[in-house]
Formats: sequence, C-alpha cells, structure tokens
Amino acid sequence: MKRVLIVEDEANIVESLIFLLERDGFEVATVADGAAALDRIAAFNPDVVLLDVMLPSLSGFDILNQLRGSDAHADMPVMMLTAKGQSKDRDRAMELGATVFVTKPFSNAEIVAHVRQMVGQEKADGG
Repeated sequence: MKRVLIVEDEANIVESLIFLLERDGFEVATVADGAAALDRIAAFNPDVVLLDVMLPSLSGFDILNQLRGSDAHADMPVMMLTAKGQSKDRDRAMELGATVFVTKPFSNAEIVAHVRQMVGQEKADGG
C-alpha cells in the first residue's frame, strides 16, 4: 500500500483528503505544523507528500526546500496545495522542485489523479 503524508493545517481539507485517498487505497498520515513536518516525513517515509504552502511555524516552501536539499528525500514527489493561485507562488514552488502545484479549491478527482500519477498507479479506466 502506497503512503501519502498530508501536511495541512485546515481540518476540513485534511478530513476530505483522508477520505478520498483512503477510499482509493492509500495509507494516509497527517501533520498540521510546518516545524513537525520534516520529522513526520522521516518517521512515516511517505511515497508522496501533499504540502500546504501556508502552515504554522514553517512554510511549505521552506519544507520543500529542505526536502530537495536532503539526500534521502530529494526525489520524493511533492504536491503543493495553496489558496494562493498567483503565478509567483506557482513559479517559486516549481523552482524549488514541486512535482505538482494545485490551487484551492481543487477537484477531488484532480487530487486523486495526481497522487496516482506520482506513485505510478494511473488507472487506465480513469477511475
């Protein structure tokens, strides 16, 4: 079973993502604080990280930068989630090495499709 870590501080979004991803067969863990995210990534060893940009104590950009600078997680697929759809935020995320950039509100199907793609589990029948 592929593992997904959700780094998000909005409880309603976390609850929705857990439901969607577990229903699709993923093992899901969560963390709501930016400073705790790196330790949780090391402990859980996810196949994919869904990373909010605006988090308490450490931003998603800072976390992504640290992941890309570490040997252990440099290639880990990371989906950035943000309510800020500005091109400068997208550009910064991509420059830091985000795999995918998704703005809120997002479609449930879009999130699941991106996660499947990042773990190499695309379904030929589209779902």
